[in-house]
Amino acid sequence: MDKVDDIIIILGRGRDSNAYVIGDTLIDPGSGEDIDYLKQSIKDAGLEMTDIKRIVNTHCHFDHMGADKQLQDEYGYEIYMHPEDLKSVEAKDDDITVAKSFGMTVPDLDIKELNEGDMIGDYEVIHTPGHTRGGICLFNGKSLISGDTLFSGGNFGRTDLPTGNSEQMRESILKISELDVVQLFSGHGPYAISHVSEQISMALMIASRI
Repeated sequence: MDKVDDIIIILGRGRDSNAYVIGDTLIDPGSGEDIDYLKQSIKDAGLEMTDIKRIVNTHCHFDHMGADKQLQDEYGYEIYMHPEDLKSVEAKDDDITVAKSFGMTVPDLDIKELNEGDMIGDYEVIHTPGHTRGGICLFNGKSLISGDTLFSGGNFGRTDLPTGNSEQMRESILKISELDVVQLFSGHGPYAISHVSEQISMALMIASRI
């Protein structure tokens, strides 16, 4: 568990995404396969699970949101997701959510819509389709929590999964490149706190070729 500015960083283990805590919001709690690790990491950060009030999912893939059901049932968290990905969850589409690859099915969840321009604390929601049609990033003017839209090192999320789209990914990375991103916190792998603009430029160059 690391902390940079106001962001508590919980690097994913196994197939789980990275999770982040900002204020009373938990972002992408993972698949639920290693939920004890998630809970212990939050405790190690000096928080109780009851200090968290909501979950924000950057997109609908099960390695990011499979834990939502257990956490909502146990703690009553509100859950937020972009409406384009919420459609896939409400339809219980095990292919689009990749729940099938985890040997799971999409559970009943009470999820609220989170749209472009909405605020989570100091972070603005940016709609960044490409990996999924409802992918989002969160940006506070310095730090970008990017889900699977953008990774450190100039990489970005796959576009060959259901609702992925290469052209939308290029457009989303272009949108991000126009922001003054200083720190990058992605859905998988290491975070980046230096040379971030160069990494985004590299991702844009690569994306323009696919």
